[in-house]
Amino acid sequence: MLRAGDGQGSNADRGILTTQLHSDGRYHDLLYVDGGPSSTMTTGHLRMLGREVFRHAVVNLAAVVEEALAAVGMSRDEIDWLVPHQANRRILDATARKLGLPTERMIVTVDRHGNTSAASVPLALAEGLRDGRIKPGQVVLMEAMGGGLTWGSCLARF
Repeated sequence: MLRAGDGQGSNADRGILTTQLHSDGRYHDLLYVDGGPSSTMTTGHLRMLGREVFRHAVVNLAAVVEEALAAVGMSRDEIDWLVPHQANRRILDATARKLGLPTERMIVTVDRHGNTSAASVPLALAEGLRDGRIKPGQVVLMEAMGGGLTWGSCLARF
């Protein structure tokens, strides 16, 4: 059930603390699908300029984490778990380095599931909950990037 809390920032406040969503259509050609049943009546193919996508991913994902923390007055040290989009390990490691977060505080599944696109954050979150790493009261920051170029985050207390 989703309901409003008192917003006082206590550990009793559980749920979504803040969300951020961004897009920048100027970079639409960096990562996109070139067709599909609704636009070309064909199967679309993923198109990506890998080096540029990597650069934008690390910069934008680190920035959206900082934006989420600033929105609620938290520091990086208050993040118990980072649950990132699982595009590839290089992006995960580079983002963690840029943020100064130890990779031990990151839920990583790309080594077992591969890049599952939009399902990667929910799959990683489910694994962290199922295996007991994510515990009640902990702060979890989920972040992702997608085609078009879009990116966002959700900071939540479980």
